[in-house]
This record gives sequence, C-alpha cells and structure tokens, in this order.
Amino acid sequence: MEKLTQLAVVGYGLVGKKHVQAIIDHPESELCAIVEPIEINSLKNHYSSLDTLLENQKPDGIILATPTPLHIQQGLACIEKHIPILIEKPISVHSKDAKILLDRANKLNVPILVGHHRRHNDIVKNAKNMINSGQIGEIYSVHSTCWFFKPDSYFEASEWRSKRGAGPILVNLVHDIDLLRHFCGEVKSVFAISSPSKRGFETESVAAATLHFENGIIATISVSDSIASPWSWEMTSQENEIYPFTNQSCYMIGGSKASISLPDLTVWSHKEEPNWWTEIEPSFTDFKKNDPFENQLSNFINVIRGKQPAIVSGL
Repeated sequence: MEKLTQLAVVGYGLVGKKHVQAIIDHPESELCAIVEPIEINSLKNHYSSLDTLLENQKPDGIILATPTPLHIQQGLACIEKHIPILIEKPISVHSKDAKILLDRANKLNVPILVGHHRRHNDIVKNAKNMINSGQIGEIYSVHSTCWFFKPDSYFEASEWRSKRGAGPILVNLVHDIDLLRHFCGEVKSVFAISSPSKRGFETESVAAATLHFENGIIATISVSDSIASPWSWEMTSQENEIYPFTNQSCYMIGGSKASISLPDLTVWSHKEEPNWWTEIEPSFTDFKKNDPFENQLSNFINVIRGKQPAIVSGL
C-alpha cells in the first residue's frame, strides 16, 4: 500500500479550513502541519510562519490558502525546497509576478497547481461534455452573473480584504473567467469598466466586461460584492454548505441548437427546428453532487506522485 501523502496548509481562513478538512477526509493524504500566525489551541503541528514550517518539515506538498499578495513570496520559498504547491486563486496580483514564479518552478521542475476548484465539480464536467457533444450546437454567446453582498464583518475579520488585489474581480470573478475559458477557449479582446469601492476600500464595488473569444464567441460578465442577490455560483451550486441555496442559475450559455443554464444544467430547446414562433421547453440533467475540493485534492496528490498532469496548472 502506498504511503499517505503528507500535506501542509498555509492559511487557516475560510478556504484554508476547507482544504484542511479535505486532507483529513481523503484516504490517500495526511495533514502534517498548519501554518497560521494566530495561535489556535486546537491545532496540532501548528506553525506561526511558513519559514518555521520549512525549517522543521518537508511535506510532500503545500497548499497556500493565504492572502493573494503573499502568494509569490511563499510560493518561491516552497519551490526552492522542491515542494509542489497548490496556490489558491488568484495566483498573484500581477501577471508579471506570476511569471517569475512559474519560470523558477519550471527551472527546478516543481509542479504548481492553482485552486480553481470549480473545474473539479461534476456540474462543470457535465456541461463541458454537453458542449463537446454538440448538444447545444455552436456557442454564440455566454452571460455570467456574480452578484452577492459581503457584510462588514467579512472585511473586519481580515485587513487585506480591503486592499488592492482583494476585490471581487480577482477574488470571485476569476472563477467565472476560468470557467468561461474552459467552455469557450481563449480570449482575444476585452472591454471592461468598474466603479470604485462604495466602502472606501482600495478595491472595486462593481465591474462588468465584454469578452471576445478567438472563435468569435462573445461573453458578458458582471460582478459585485455589494449587491443583495441570489445569482452567484456560491448561492446556486450547493458547492459549499456555508452559503444558502437559492435554486437559481448564474450562467447562460447560448447555442445554435439549444441553450443551457448553470449550475442547474437545464437545457432549453425547441421541439423541432429552432424557431422563435415555436414552443421551447426545458430538459433537466441528472448529475451526481460531489465535493470539488476532494476531487481537486486527488489531482494534487496524483501530480505529486507523478501519476496525472495538473488539471489547472500555474500556467
């Protein structure tokens, strides 16, 4: 029997706790350490800094669930020790810094994964298969809504959430952009606009963009962390139990044969040929609800063991 993969988590916040639980529950991994500057009595193998961890242990892999501005420095520290890393999205505030990290990792042949966990959700896998099978025809347009209201307590709990790089574009919309690229291909051009934070932070309160893909698909996206709304992936996918379920959708993918809404996987099509004068009706797709964090962790373990490529690499 293959030995358990020893994993450490740096950052014990909202997402860090999800990673910790996934490691504990996974049959092929073992939690060897947690790094968190605040003392937490209930934690075993607790270190106050990444440097202290690296001085005392060499895990098989490290998950960085820390504020985005820390990712590059911490990532480089792990890479220099030849430790594979899974970095929570976004990989960095600036793409030029991400390139420094990737170049060093390539030179030392150390894998980097990025925590776009939605790619590991069976909802997304089903949608991708439906698109690839031609069920909805040629995609012409996509719309993504990412609206929710983050309370003051969210920002008060961590100062970095009000700083540059912590706005809803990089923290939340980056997931939606990742899935649009997964469904539609590469982006050719972008027209975008944003409004400054209504709370006086260094971030934005609302933003929207039109994406023109290389294959001609046009997508519109909108994001805000200051709108009371049921239309966001968090509140529609049942992916994380801390968010209430609204039974709504947040993506609409329009094709020449049919359209599909996500995450409910409802396909709308005409009974015969597409025609706006004929009846159009929905069909529903059964899918297995799964934990994308567990699937993502399985991919990380297999990358560490050299058994599988990264589903979402640093590049």
